[in-house]
Amino acid sequence: MEESADKIFVTPHAVILLDGASAFVPVPVPASAYADYLGRFLADALTADPAADLQEILAEGIKATAAHYDLRAGESPSSTVTIARERDEHLDLLLLGDNTVILPGGEILTDDRIDRLDLEPRRKYRERLAAGHGFDDEHKALLRALQTQQAQFRNQTGGYWIAEANPTAALYAILARLPAERTSWAVLASDGAFNTMAHLGLTAWSDYVQARPNQLAGLLRTCQHWEAEDDSRACQLPRAKLHDDKALAVAALARKLEVSTKPLLQQE
Repeated sequence: MEESADKIFVTPHAVILLDGASAFVPVPVPASAYADYLGRFLADALTADPAADLQEILAEGIKATAAHYDLRAGESPSSTVTIARERDEHLDLLLLGDNTVILPGGEILTDDRIDRLDLEPRRKYRERLAAGHGFDDEHKALLRALQTQQAQFRNQTGGYWIAEANPTAALYAILARLPAERTSWAVLASDGAFNTMAHLGLTAWSDYVQARPNQLAGLLRTCQHWEAEDDSRACQLPRAKLHDDKALAVAALARKLEVSTKPLLQQE
C-alpha cells in the first residue's frame, strides 16, 4: 500500500484538502511529500493568523515548498488545494485544482480548468477503457502522453492552474465568500472520492454532516470495493487507474468549526 497523496489538515477555523497528482512521468519527489509539506505550511499559517489572505498564504506556501525540495516549474509534482475557512460569520472558500466542495441545497463548486483542455490522450484512454481494454501498456503510454501535454498548459493563461513551483498560480485560485447563516456545512472531496460517489449515487451529502470518521471511511471503502469488484477494468467509470486516493472532509459551521475527516490510502 502506497502512502496516500490526499492530505487533510484541520485548524481551529479551517479545513484544508490537498490531492497530490499521480505522476506517470518522473518527478523529483513524490506528490504525497509535496502535498504534505504544502498542507502543513498552510495549516501553520492559518493557525498563526486565522484571518490571513488565502491567496497570499497559498503563494507563500508554494514558494516555500518549491524551495524546500529545490523544484523547478514544469518538472515538479503538483497538488490541488482546497481551503474552507470560517471567519466573521462567513465561509471563505479557495479552490485550486479539481477537488469538489458541496454546499447546502446541492450547490457544487470545483475548478474544472484542466478538464476543459480536452486533450486527445485523455479522450483516447477513456474511450479505450469504455471499450474494455483495461489498464494495459497502451493505457499507461496514453497517461504519460497526457501528462506531457498537460505540462505545456500548466500554470499558463488559457490552460489550468495548480500548486506546483510557481507561486503565481495562487492568484488564479477560485474564491468564494458565503454567509455562514445560509451555509451551515460543507463537504470537501478529492476527485477520487467524488467521482465514484457521484457515479454510485452516494450523494446524500447533508446526511454525512453528522457522520463519524469511521462512517466516512465506510463510504470510501464502498467506493473501493465497487471499483475492484464491479468495475475492475474501468468500463463503467473510465479513470486513470483502478483506485485513486480518496478523501472526504465534512465541516459543520457553528460557534466553532467542527470537522470530520477521512483520507483513504491508495490500494493496488
